Parts: sequence; C-alpha cells; structure tokens
Amino acid sequence: MKLTSLLLLLMLICHVGFSQGYSIIDGRAIKMHQEGDELVSKRMYNEAIEKYKASIAREANFFESYIKWGRILLTKGSPEAALEVAEKGLGRAAKASSQIKADFGWLKTHCYLQMGEFSKSLAEFEKVDGLHSVEFKKSLHYREIATQIAFIQEQLDKALVIKKEVLPEPLNQFSLQYFPVLTADSRKILFTKRDGTHSSQHEDIFVSYLGDDGESWTKPVGIADNINTPYNEGTCTISADGKILIYTSCDAPDSFGSCDLYIAYRVNNHWQRPSNMGKNVNSRSWDSQPSLSADGRILFFSSNRRGGFGGNDIWYTLRKPDGSWSEAKNLGAKVNSSKDEVSPFIYFNNEIIFFASNGHRGFGGMDLFMSRVENGEFMEPENLGYPINDHLDQFSLFITAQRDYAYYTESKLSGGVERSFLHRFQFPEEIDLGEKLMVTEGRVLNIKTGEPIEARLSLVSLVNDSTLYEFRSDGKTGEFMMLYPDKSFSGLYVEKEGYLPKIYNVERDNLQDRDNLNIEMTPIASGEEFVFENIFFDFDKDELQSQSMSSLKRLNDFLLQNHNVNITIIGHTDNVGNVSYNENLSLRRAESVKKYLLGKGIHYGRIYTLGKGDKQPIRPNDTAENRSFNRRITIMVQ
Repeated sequence: MKLTSLLLLLMLICHVGFSQGYSIIDGRAIKMHQEGDELVSKRMYNEAIEKYKASIAREANFFESYIKWGRILLTKGSPEAALEVAEKGLGRAAKASSQIKADFGWLKTHCYLQMGEFSKSLAEFEKVDGLHSVEFKKSLHYREIATQIAFIQEQLDKALVIKKEVLPEPLNQFSLQYFPVLTADSRKILFTKRDGTHSSQHEDIFVSYLGDDGESWTKPVGIADNINTPYNEGTCTISADGKILIYTSCDAPDSFGSCDLYIAYRVNNHWQRPSNMGKNVNSRSWDSQPSLSADGRILFFSSNRRGGFGGNDIWYTLRKPDGSWSEAKNLGAKVNSSKDEVSPFIYFNNEIIFFASNGHRGFGGMDLFMSRVENGEFMEPENLGYPINDHLDQFSLFITAQRDYAYYTESKLSGGVERSFLHRFQFPEEIDLGEKLMVTEGRVLNIKTGEPIEARLSLVSLVNDSTLYEFRSDGKTGEFMMLYPDKSFSGLYVEKEGYLPKIYNVERDNLQDRDNLNIEMTPIASGEEFVFENIFFDFDKDELQSQSMSSLKRLNDFLLQNHNVNITIIGHTDNVGNVSYNENLSLRRAESVKKYLLGKGIHYGRIYTLGKGDKQPIRPNDTAENRSFNRRITIMVQ
C-alpha cells in the first residue's frame, strides 16, 4: 500500500491548525480531544482514536475529532475506514463552517487518492478548493497536493488501455514473490521467493519454465543448491543467452556490507560456483537489484552507498576486456533524486532504462519510470502513466525482448500482512522502445580442427565506430547468441588471439535473425588470407570513407598484438572498366589502407601491397550485388 510522506504528514500537519478554536464549546469533550492529540504525538494511535471517539460520544457535532480520527485511519493504511468516518461526520455538518467542510473534503481527497479512486479524488479536490483559507493555500502541503492533482488529471486524460493480470498457478503460490526476469526467448522466468517477512524466512531465487502450450508454467523450483544458501539470495538478472547470472546475497561471510552482488556462470547446463563481484562493485552499504545489459557489458544496480543524491540511487559498472568490473559510478542527477530509485531494468537495446522511484512526480509512493539515452546520456525520466502506475506500489518492471508483455511486481497489505505477486500486461505500442530487436545464433569454430573457440563478437556501428553490443562465444561449445537492435550499417567483428579476425557486414551478409551460423576462424599462419570487410571507397576513388574506421582500427590492433606478423594488402575490383585501369585502382586502394597503418606507427617493412583488379572474383560478375562482393580488400599473412 502506498503511504507517501505527504500522507504521513496528514497525521502531524492538521488543516484545522490554520483556523482558530473548535466547533463546540463543551470543555470535557475538548479536553478528551486534546488528550487524543497528545497520544498522537506519542504515536499511540489506537489510544488516540478512542479519545476522539469518546469526545464525539459526548458531543456528536465535534467535527474536529471526526477529522483527526479519519486522518489516523488513513495514515495507518485504512482509507476505506477513514472515508466512512469522514462521511459520518459530514452527515452532521450541514450547517458547519466553510472551514470544517474544507477539512472534510481535504480528508476525502486523500482517502480517494490512497484507494486509487482518482476521478473521485479530483472531483472532491475541486469541490472544496474554494473553501480553503488563503493562509492554507500558501502552505507547502497544499501546493504539493495541488501539483499532484494536476499531474493525475493530465495522466488520466491520456490514460493507456492495458489489462493487468496476475500470473497463474503454480506461480504466485508463495507469500512473497518479486523481481521477475526472463531469458531473451521468454521461456524461463526467475524471481525472488520468500515465505514471509520474519527474519527467519530467507529469500531464495526460484525458476519456472514455460510449457509447450506457450501459456502454462512449470512448478517453480530453487535455481541451484550452490546459489541458494542459508543466507538471503534474490533480486537477480540474467544475460540474454542465459549464461551469466548476477544476484544479491545478504550477510554472506565474504560480503563487504549488508547485501552484495555475486556472479555465476552457466557451463554445460550447470551453474558454476558464484563469486563476490568485488570491491569495485560492492560497498559497505546495501548493494542490490542488478540489471545486466543484454550483451553482459554494463551492470546497473541500486545502492544506498555514500556519494549518491539521497536514499537509494542507481549505479552502474562496466565489464573490462579481462572480465573484471570497473569502479561503480552513480548514474547521475537526472535519474537519481533525493529519495529512492530502485529496481533498474536496462532494456535489450541498451537505450532505455526503467526503474521505480518515489522521488519523481508520480501517483504517490513507488511509480515506474523510463529514461532514454541520447548522445550517451540518460534523459529526464518519464512516468509510464496510468494505469501502469496507480495507487499501489509498482516496481521491478521487465519487458520481454519480443515486446509482447511487461512483467512486474505489485504489493499490497492483506489483513495487515504484506503480500506481493507477479503480474504482467501487454506492453502498449504507444511507448516507443526503439528499433526491432534481431537475434543471431550459432557457433565459433576452428576452421582447421572444428574445435569450439571462445571468441569476442562485437557489433559496431559503422557510422560512428561505436560498439553497440559485445558478446562472447562459449569456450566449451562455441555457441553464442546475439540480441541487438535492427540498426542499419553495422559490422560484426569476431576476434580471438592467435586467429585471423572474421569481419562481416551485418546487412549485406544477412546476419539478422539467423540461427545455426557457423563462424569459422583461421589460425594465424603464413599464406592465410581473409576478406577485410567494411572498407569503403567512393566510386572510382581511392580515398577511404569515414565508415571504414572500425575495420582499420581493428587491423591496426591486430598488427600491434602480433608483432611478428607481416601482411600483404590486396585490392580487388569487379570487371567493369578497363583491365589495366582496374588493376591500378585496386593497387591505389590497397595503398590507402597501408598509408593509414603507417600513420598509426606500423613499420613500413611489415606491410606490402598488391592490386589484382578483376583477376580473382569470388562471385560471377553478372549482377550488381555479386559485383559489390568482388570489390574488396583482402589481407594475407606473409
């Protein structure tokens, strides 16, 4: 149940405090009312209610006691009971002052807000707004609520059409289940399970699998015995290919603070022993609720460590080339506020982060927000709107790679006991998630032996040479799965020490949504040759276009890493035009690549050039597409 700080202030900041005196003159009733006020200051709420009820029993028109009784009920999370008290008092207030009617209307406004009856709350606010004193309208409390009401009206005017649904059994069988995450194929769901809030009832990570019917789920089971321990494990994230798990464990012997982040790898269908992510990531404070980017390069999480903007903030860390993690940094003031930002979720395209917050303008308590990346920075958060957000706490949003469903957790009080359940809704098309996501699956193999290779696969924008995604193939199977946005003009670079690089043009080589793609890598040896893809020249020119930088930089790195390797750069053309002219053009283009490398400090004695014109086509020169493949640069090891 949402209990905002503003609602808590209702208990302490009384609207009637802006007026003078009471609506009755009975001294004994007033004394009982004042005794109730003293009990409120001591947080003895039940006893205070009895005093207010006693004062009403003595003087039935003691409206101030009705109001304070209702406010206590509201603050305790019982808006229906508070509304009943307000209506009972209003039934006797036909001849009461405008101030008393304003007080009752103010109470009812907040009751409807907490019940999620937003239209009634707006109507009640408007009904009594003119009755408030000028002094009260200058108060911070009034101005905050007036802004809140205006925000809610705006959101209702553009409400989305969604249908929330509780996930069916055998899911949601525990007292508490929260923070759902799914693998990229949406056939495996992981969540945190807890049987209650008592200290002896620990958190564990549970997993369930989608049945062949595409609707039913298997009975949830613990993820693995070496991950779930007698300590608290939960709030996890999993890489798109399901091979990297990062989760929270609290009070473990090797922790730096109360809760730390741990990482485990899945090898041959078994989770290996997890390890603490180290001091660059964890702190002496609370570190939890991780979200790993689809390619496993960026980890976002929530922490209340020093150096933030207040409460819980969202932080991030980057995976280094050696597999270690960089020192965590705060995501910044646009996303983080003076209150709490929790449960981050970075969408599969690495361009939108979702999170829950009570520090940005919302419906009260924890609302779900999104922030988009522009020019490498996260922008001002956007509230996801009504009815995704409502009067309950919403958090731990997860949107599938297929964009069909959004999964989240919703909590409420039932009989004074907290319960939380896994929900989902069809994600509305009105919220733009960017380009469609592509999937490419396959294996990386040694072309000579057929053995699997653990290689780095980098998806790079050829426009600005920025790495969009980075993946690794499995060292034991060679398998990989890449999930990435459908960005035009991108290159795929497959690299492994001791091997020639493998270079693709994603669009021209039709890599989108491919499965069973075998990438065969060649060990470095004299005479071996590879196509130096993504090198671009204008028609009939030998000047390198800027889009060639990604490949040129990687060739330079290859030569720096392999000091004993000398190469021949070979230019090729199609058969359009004069033979001798084509040979000269192909040589000039090879020389342009050489010139770049020399400019980067590579010794001229390591680089040779040849121009073969149209002598070695790799496809028949019978179509425009085939001729484009024949126009190329190749690299041969000396």
